[in-house]
Amino acid sequence: MRGIPDLAEVEAMDAADPLRALRDRFVLPEGVIYLDGNSLGAASINVFKEIETAAKQEWARDLIRAWNTAGWFDMPVQLGDRLGRLIGAAPGQTVVCDTTSINIYKVLHAALAMRPDRSVIVAEGDSFPTDLYMAEGVASTRPGTVLRLEGVDAPTIEDLIDDHVAVILVNHVNYKSGRLRYMAALTRKAHDAGALIVWDLCHTAGAVPVDLDGSNADFAIGCTYKYLNGGPGAPAFIYAATRHHGDISQPLSGWWGHARPFAFEQGYAAGSGIRRFLCGTQPVLSMRALKGSLDLWDEVDMTAVREKSVALTDLFIRLVEARCDAFGLELESPRNGAERGSQVSFAHPHGYQVMRALIERGVIGDFRAPSTVRFGFTPLYVGYRDVWHAVEVLEDILRTGAWQEARYAVKEAVT
Repeated sequence: MRGIPDLAEVEAMDAADPLRALRDRFVLPEGVIYLDGNSLGAASINVFKEIETAAKQEWARDLIRAWNTAGWFDMPVQLGDRLGRLIGAAPGQTVVCDTTSINIYKVLHAALAMRPDRSVIVAEGDSFPTDLYMAEGVASTRPGTVLRLEGVDAPTIEDLIDDHVAVILVNHVNYKSGRLRYMAALTRKAHDAGALIVWDLCHTAGAVPVDLDGSNADFAIGCTYKYLNGGPGAPAFIYAATRHHGDISQPLSGWWGHARPFAFEQGYAAGSGIRRFLCGTQPVLSMRALKGSLDLWDEVDMTAVREKSVALTDLFIRLVEARCDAFGLELESPRNGAERGSQVSFAHPHGYQVMRALIERGVIGDFRAPSTVRFGFTPLYVGYRDVWHAVEVLEDILRTGAWQEARYAVKEAVT
């Protein structure tokens, strides 16, 4: 495409889209353009079917027997293997469990225990806050452990890596800007210094092809309720490379991680392999919702997802800058699609009010303080025509000053 495409060209892009048919597998409200899948993915028909089966048949009919008859007990590992396909992990290295925050706590402790002569955790100063909060919590339990931050203690993570560093916790895609890091190069840099690395894939899984095994990654964590569409509060996941399984030791030694949970032994004996990262009883209905989503993902080619993601975000940037350039928006995301995840962020001095006005008009994105409006593009259900019309609404709100209405300045609990 040369210049700025017109609506006919955009509609032609939708007609040629190999992922177009998947949109009908999602339940989306009429008149809504949903550009917040990087915060909470849309609901799919598959998910509803799985929840209904788990609740009305397995739980209602089989009661406690369903732990065996419906395979509930093994779901964390089975779903982990299926999710592993989307993040470049061979079977036996990924487990679905708990929350992202809890999993960060577990995996940082495990990494520090594997480097007992080192005392430094490295992270990004602009990381998603829970990563930093959990890293602080881990450091507080280990005397002498310190946290070094990119952008605070040195300009780049690479500048912070030396022979005192035990573990690096880093986001593959930055939650605010959408900037994508190159996994293989940074992993190699960490290993050359004798450090371990944990990749946060919350804004990657289901949006960007990942090759954890091929990059020689040590650990990864992430959520399943964004691009993977597992549902609000869906369980998170942990990846640990097979070569580390014999050395895994984590402090949340709950009974599901025990080698023989139904022997009811007094002392803790860690289970084998990736199961060592399990803790307590897992949420079955949420697990089954995720299973429904992964059933759909089994049909999806991640290369096609990435190609459409870049095309959607490129189109959005071009249209916004062509039509809204005079209204105070400043691009915060990388302009080069190869350096960007599946979201686009703009700064605006009144970003909160602008986003509230957009949401009221049926274009749903989100706001991140102090001034960022974020738009997430989930290729399974967002089309090119959606992008066109979203920019039309944005232009109108900015041109007319509609965002200046007093009610849009009232802060809601969740932004």
